[in-house]
Amino acid sequence: MRSRTTLWLKVATHVLALAPLAAIGWATWQDQLGADPIGLLTRRTGRWAIVFLLLSLLPTFLRTLTGFRGLLPVRRALGLYGFLYAGLHFLVFVGLDYQFDAPLIWQAIREGRRVIAGLVAGLILVPLALTSTRGWIKRMGKNWKRLHRLVYLAALLAVFHYAWTFKELRVAPIAAGAVLLLLLAVRLPPVARVLARGRSPE
Repeated sequence: MRSRTTLWLKVATHVLALAPLAAIGWATWQDQLGADPIGLLTRRTGRWAIVFLLLSLLPTFLRTLTGFRGLLPVRRALGLYGFLYAGLHFLVFVGLDYQFDAPLIWQAIREGRRVIAGLVAGLILVPLALTSTRGWIKRMGKNWKRLHRLVYLAALLAVFHYAWTFKELRVAPIAAGAVLLLLLAVRLPPVARVLARGRSPE
């Protein structure tokens, strides 16, 4: 019964994660991206990258907070979908927006903290995605967990990247930052110990 539930959970995760990509593809095919198609693609891919990065942290959050382990089987998939949308976001930036023009891209990196934050976040995600297989987990042992804790730094940089896109404070990046802080808070050792004691039977 549990294996069947896990299977359906994984199927639902893949369907829901691919739905935004299908919507983007359909809008592109139907020429429904509006007057600023590159801007729209940039915003949508970046937004979904942050959404799935935050969702990938949710299973560990729930396990630490309540002991619930039901979402752990889809944690890796959620993280990889975050990487997928981040990669698409980067390709839109360098390919469509800057036409792979290296001097222009370098100038954007030098002049904008927003671009630097996003680029560093993406670079952090690369080794995390490459080492997400069971084989790498076995090879790296305890170092695997140490490496994959960097996902919190990547998510933090991604939120700053998102916030710095706007000239004024916006609700969406503030909400993303608040969610990230909540997800991160339960990983702090003192908080985790208190929660563990609270779940332990008396």
